[in-house]
Amino acid sequence: MSIIMKINSVLCLFITLFVSATSFAQNEIKPPRGYSNDIGNMISMLDNLKQRVERYVINLDQEGTDFLLDENSNSPGAIIYHLAATEAYYQVYTFEGRGFNASEKRKWETALNLGEKARNEFKDKPIQFYLDIYDEVRKKTKELLKTKGDDWFKTKTGNMSMHWAWFHVMEHQANHMGQLAYITKRI
Repeated sequence: MSIIMKINSVLCLFITLFVSATSFAQNEIKPPRGYSNDIGNMISMLDNLKQRVERYVINLDQEGTDFLLDENSNSPGAIIYHLAATEAYYQVYTFEGRGFNASEKRKWETALNLGEKARNEFKDKPIQFYLDIYDEVRKKTKELLKTKGDDWFKTKTGNMSMHWAWFHVMEHQANHMGQLAYITKRI
């Protein structure tokens, strides 16, 4: 092997390691500016999960967006809508101390419950349709959480603390992220 080939090999290895290291350097839990520490850390984790969820689906074509693994499964598009609906529910539950009103039920109930009705209703829309809904809901979550401090996280609504409620939203996303990873590998 010539000296130039060795230098090129070492240079390629260095560039690969550098790019990998800088790509993963952002993987830290750090509160964004304007948020209290605990709430900011939750936002950091929620946004990280959302980005990872989106990576699985962002390039899906219409067939992939509507793909059903079997007759009882939900499509990737419906799952993204479900994540948005769940987060929207926890917005009203934690910030207003209530469940969905009639108008909100009409908007979110099918996505919240999924199943046969969702399989029939959530199709023939591009993946970006669902991601835009998810983005709108997350934007509102961040606006609402920015108005609260860490003391609010310790308060309760019903039998759960606000911190636990938003942790549940996060773990719910992580669960469906695994589901999306499994489904998209089978498309």
